Amino acid sequence: MTKQRTRDERKTVLLVEDEPLLIDLYEERFAEEDFNVRTAETGEEALLACSRNPIDLILLDILLPGMNGFEVLRRLKANVDTRDIPVIVLTNLGSEQSDKDKQLAISLGAVDYLVKSYHTPDEMVEIIHRQLAS
Repeated sequence: MTKQRTRDERKTVLLVEDEPLLIDLYEERFAEEDFNVRTAETGEEALLACSRNPIDLILLDILLPGMNGFEVLRRLKANVDTRDIPVIVLTNLGSEQSDKDKQLAISLGAVDYLVKSYHTPDEMVEIIHRQLAS
């Protein structure tokens, strides 16, 4: 029997996403994995969440209302308190623009760039585990 992590031992994942269906889907799957999940629907909410709580990993959508994900990433990496948090950039775009966006995300400090529709929630959990273990 595996030991359940206490609330304080669980890894905290911040999901920055404005699509309610995806928020619900990821929240449910990540809770099954015993992640402490926080959500933000805008870039401003994401930055505020990072300033208030310790975050172990951020899943950051590019297309957000107001401030886009690239600007959020720039600000996170420019801040001494948040620059070491691994950020995985998420997008719905699977096109030539995606290649340019990936290069930009990586150059800004993202540890990975994923097209949401290419990965199931189970695969996302595996990716998060790998990133948190490194």
